[in-house]
Amino acid sequence: MRRVWASLLLGMMLAAGCDRGSHPGNIDKPAPQFVMGDGTRTVDLSKLRGHVVVLNLWATWCAPCIEELPSLLALQKKMPELAVVAVSMDQDPDVYRRFLADHHVDVLTVRDEQQKVNALYGTVQIPETYIIDKQGVLRRKFIGAQDWTSSEITGYLAKM
Repeated sequence: MRRVWASLLLGMMLAAGCDRGSHPGNIDKPAPQFVMGDGTRTVDLSKLRGHVVVLNLWATWCAPCIEELPSLLALQKKMPELAVVAVSMDQDPDVYRRFLADHHVDVLTVRDEQQKVNALYGTVQIPETYIIDKQGVLRRKFIGAQDWTSSEITGYLAKM
């Protein structure tokens, strides 16, 4: 009976497109394009061609997201040629704006309350971050909070 349940669960995960691993099926393929505006800012991913894009999917209520935020902001300062883009799934625009001001968030960020970008990239649990090369190809996926100033990550990004 356990084998039946295990097989059923595995089948449901595969059918649902469960792709939580760090090597999703869309690596080395064109990154899903989007234009997302929240009334304050707009991100058009296609206009960032020619830059390495660090696409971070996050929310103000997500503890690991908040944990990695200082290093993500430091990465943008350390490597200004990168385009660090943060897409928040926050529902409340006031909480979101207050968080950005309180934490001095100075990277390009938009609020996607309907989670369209998360759906486009297959993200179900945040934070997740995607690295997109200068030609718009998805190269890597990071799951969970990262130290964006680590020599491993900055070295990887510098080579792109």
